[in-house]
Amino acid sequence: MTNILANQSHDLNESIIDHAEGQRFLNEAFKILVEEVLCKGTDAEQKVCRYEEPEALAEILDLELRETGEPHDKLLQRVKDVATYSVKTCHPRFFNQQYSGVDYYSLAGRFLSESLNTNLFTYEVAPVFVLMENEVLRALRLLVGWTQGDGLFCPGGSASNMYAMNLARYQLFPDVKTKGLRSLPQLVLFTSPESHYSVKKGAAFLGIGTDNVILVNVDDGGHMIPDDLDENIKHAKAQGAVPFLVSCTSGTTVQGAFDPLDRIADVCEKHKLWMHVDAAWGGSVLFSKCHRHLMKGAERANSVAWNPHKMLTAGLQCSVLLLQDTTNLLKKCHCANASYLFQQDKCYDVNLDIGDKSVQCSRRVDCLKLWLMWKAVGSSGFEERVDKAFANVRYLTEKMKKTEGFKMLKEPEFVNLCFWYLPPSLRGKELAEDYEERLAKVAPVIKERMMKQGSMMVGYQPLGNKVNFFRVTVFSPLISKKDLDFFLDEIERLGKDL
Repeated sequence: MTNILANQSHDLNESIIDHAEGQRFLNEAFKILVEEVLCKGTDAEQKVCRYEEPEALAEILDLELRETGEPHDKLLQRVKDVATYSVKTCHPRFFNQQYSGVDYYSLAGRFLSESLNTNLFTYEVAPVFVLMENEVLRALRLLVGWTQGDGLFCPGGSASNMYAMNLARYQLFPDVKTKGLRSLPQLVLFTSPESHYSVKKGAAFLGIGTDNVILVNVDDGGHMIPDDLDENIKHAKAQGAVPFLVSCTSGTTVQGAFDPLDRIADVCEKHKLWMHVDAAWGGSVLFSKCHRHLMKGAERANSVAWNPHKMLTAGLQCSVLLLQDTTNLLKKCHCANASYLFQQDKCYDVNLDIGDKSVQCSRRVDCLKLWLMWKAVGSSGFEERVDKAFANVRYLTEKMKKTEGFKMLKEPEFVNLCFWYLPPSLRGKELAEDYEERLAKVAPVIKERMMKQGSMMVGYQPLGNKVNFFRVTVFSPLISKKDLDFFLDEIERLGKDL
C-alpha cells in the first residue's frame, strides 16, 4: 500500500510539473503570437505573406509527427514558424477575401471561449453562453425587423443556407424526416447564377439534386430579375415539379449585388414559397441608417443568413441563421431527443437546452466574440465601421477613375470593387483579335508576383463572359487612404511590363 501511495504521489508531482511547464510554454507562445501576428501582422510596412512553394514549406515546417515529443524551445520555434509563414489576414493590405482585419475585443472573446472549451448544447454545461446566444440572436433579429423568431449560430454561411433549405422542405413535407426522399415529389428551388455556390452544394447534400436548382436571370448589375423568377416558377409547376424555396442574395460574392427583396417577396407570397436571404456578406448594412435600404424587404423573408465574421471583423467563424418562425420549426426539424443529454426532468427550464435545434452535437461558442465586440463599441460603433467601409470604397473608386490603365466593371453598389488593369501594351488595343486572351492573363501574373513578393493580396476571377478581373473588398477597419493609394500603385508596379 505504501508503495502504491508513493507511486501515486510521484505521478501527482509529475502532473503538477507538467502543468506548470505547460503554462510557461503557453505564456511564451502567447508572446510570439502577439509579436508575430498582432504587431507585425498589422504593420503595413511588413509583408502580408511569405510565400514558399509547397515542398519547401513542408520541409521548413517539418510536419512529420513522431513517436517522441520535442523540447519546448523547439516547440516555440514551431509556433514562430507557423506565424511567420501564414498569411496575415489582419494586415491592412490583405484584400483577398471577405474576412480581414482584427478586432481586439472579439479576439479576447475568442481566447476566452477557447480556454473555457465548452459545448453549446445544454444550459447544464454552458449556462452563460446559452443565455448569451439567445440575446445576440434576438438583437440581430430586431435589425432584420422581427420582434420574435428563432435562430442558431452555424459553422459558416454555407451551413446556414443549407439549414434554411432543410427547414423549407420540412415545413412543406414534414414526413421527409421519417420517411426520407422517397416520400417526396420533385422539388425545385430558385436562385441567381451569382449566388453563393453553397446553394448548389446544399441541394446536392440534401438529396434535392443540383439539376433542381433553377437559375433565374440577373440584370447587368448582377441582381435577380423578379419577373423572370415568376416565369421560372410557373414553368416549373407546369412541368410537374414542386417549387419550395427562393434563395436570394444580399451582397453577392463577386460584384456585391443586392437582390430586390421586396419584389422577390411579392413573388414568393404569390406562390407561397419560403424566401431565404443569403446576407452572409451584406447583412451588416442593417447597422447603417445610410445603407440599410439595400436590404429593404428583408423583414418579409422566412430566413436570413448573416456572417458577422465578414464585414464586422468578428473573426472566423461567426455565422448566424435567423428565422421569423415562432413554431419551434428549427427543433422539430432537427431534434433526435437524446435522453442522455436532453432529460425532461432537469432542475431548470429545459427549453434552455438548445442543442436539439442543431444537426451538430458538438457546437462551439461563437456568440461571445460578437457579444463582447457589441458591448465594447455598441450598435453605433458598428454603424461607423460600415459607413467607413463605404467611404473607403468611394475614395478608391474616384481615385481609380483618375488613374490610367484601370477599367471598372461597374460603379460599386457595395464594398466590392471589380476592375481590370490594362498594361500599356494593351491600351488602345481593345479591337485586336487576341485582346481578351491577353487581358485574361494579366491578373494571374500580377497576383503571382504580389504573393511571391508579399506586398499585398487581392483576388481575381472570371464571371460569365468576362475574362479575369480583380475584385478588391474594402472593409477592414485598419485600412487607411494611404493603403488604398498603395493598392493602385502596387497593381501598376507589378503589371506595367506585361
